[in-house]
Amino acid sequence: MLRDEITTAIRGAVMHELAAVGYSRMSIEAVARRAGVSKAAVYRRWNSKLDLVLEIVAAVAGQRLLLPDTGGLRSDLEALFLIMSRALRHKLASQIIPDLLAEAARNPQIAQTLQGVLRVNQQAMSDVLIGRAVERGELPATAAAETAVDLIVGPLYWRLAVARAPFHPAELPRLAAAVESALRVACGAPVSDERGVDLVTKA
Repeated sequence: MLRDEITTAIRGAVMHELAAVGYSRMSIEAVARRAGVSKAAVYRRWNSKLDLVLEIVAAVAGQRLLLPDTGGLRSDLEALFLIMSRALRHKLASQIIPDLLAEAARNPQIAQTLQGVLRVNQQAMSDVLIGRAVERGELPATAAAETAVDLIVGPLYWRLAVARAPFHPAELPRLAAAVESALRVACGAPVSDERGVDLVTKA
């Protein structure tokens, strides 16, 4: 019977090794050494380095975010972006994500796994936010979920994970307002400024 504490130690070691040296330079020997176990303990659980990384990364990437219902689409977006920004700026995540994205361009299995779990996770998140907005009457029932995922996740993900540019929490309200407006335009809902002027009609 496999001991849970050893499995947990190996998983933690994998994440730290990925952050320290990247997928291409990571070895089972280094993972075992960091976890304080034998190589055999690793191979009893996973057949290869690729299997090991795919399972663990899929599990981490597939974790669902708990999204609070703030009562409005814009404030929901602010809450989501705050959670996302903290996750993407995490010491390990900020080092692992760019490396795996680069590796995915060379390794179809990594690409397929990342795209699969991330898309499912992002779609579920979008369904929650858009579903709430539709129920409140903020967006029409015809709102396109596929487009919503790109509009919601894209800007912050690009900023922090791809461009790796600085991001301050004070920017969250402006980002949330911009994404809310983009979602409204994408689904044909009215977009108004602070004075209640319909910006789409005015344009």
